[in-house]
Amino acid sequence: MEPRMAEKGTLKDCQAIMKVLLLKDPKEDDRGQDPYIRELGLYGFEATLIPVLSFEFLSLPSFSEKLSHPEGYGGLIFTSPRAVEAVELCLEKDNKTEVWEKSLREKWNAKSVYVVGNATASLVNKIGLDTEGENCGNAEKLAEYICSRESSALPLLFPCGTLKGEILPKMLKDKGIPMESITVYQKIPHPGIQANLNSYYSQQGVPASITFFSPSGLTHSLKHIQELSGDSIDQIKFAAIGPTTARALAAQGLPVSCTAESPTPSALAAGIRTALQPHSC
Repeated sequence: MEPRMAEKGTLKDCQAIMKVLLLKDPKEDDRGQDPYIRELGLYGFEATLIPVLSFEFLSLPSFSEKLSHPEGYGGLIFTSPRAVEAVELCLEKDNKTEVWEKSLREKWNAKSVYVVGNATASLVNKIGLDTEGENCGNAEKLAEYICSRESSALPLLFPCGTLKGEILPKMLKDKGIPMESITVYQKIPHPGIQANLNSYYSQQGVPASITFFSPSGLTHSLKHIQELSGDSIDQIKFAAIGPTTARALAAQGLPVSCTAESPTPSALAAGIRTALQPHSC
């Protein structure tokens, strides 16, 4: 079977279409397609997305109160799209959209709004805030960026999940930069993980590669993947969206064939292509 070639045309002619599995929510961009599926398709891969996590929001009244008092903070830190969604929920639930647009947004914009990754940055931009640090790629690099710039005596407000990494808070603390974190969401297993994985394996077989997007996504799906793959698990190239997830894979004893250089569709697609490229025909 001839591979589907695209403008990047980098698969060898002798290679059949490879199926790759991404354990994440599908998210359409302005072109009506998930950008990960499109980027992988350019390399001739057939990608499937299966969500492994759902989210519950927490402490929104408390967070809403803090958002109403920008004068008490030196700025904001966002390291995930869910934290931005928590802001949106606070504005909707408390009918604060009007006061946000009239005054609060401008007051927060007078301060630094630090962000990890372009996906989170675009959501922050949509609620009217200007961002910086989005090109840092991970929390550790963002912490270095903040440490190089921050001099405010007021704390940075950091809405986060229950499983937030400790690298960023520790680095800021070590540099004497005040920060106030508030837990606004928690990850829970997606109710359809097992059924969706069963369906995928029965229809598509064992994928050539599986990409994990978070340590908690790995935790909730690994057992099912091991059972469904059986002895074929040794043939799967495991990929991670970033270094934290790669460490979680290694801790489970899984070989990491690819860690994306940045948490973007193009970087992941390039990494998977390199990991799956045949050395000879």
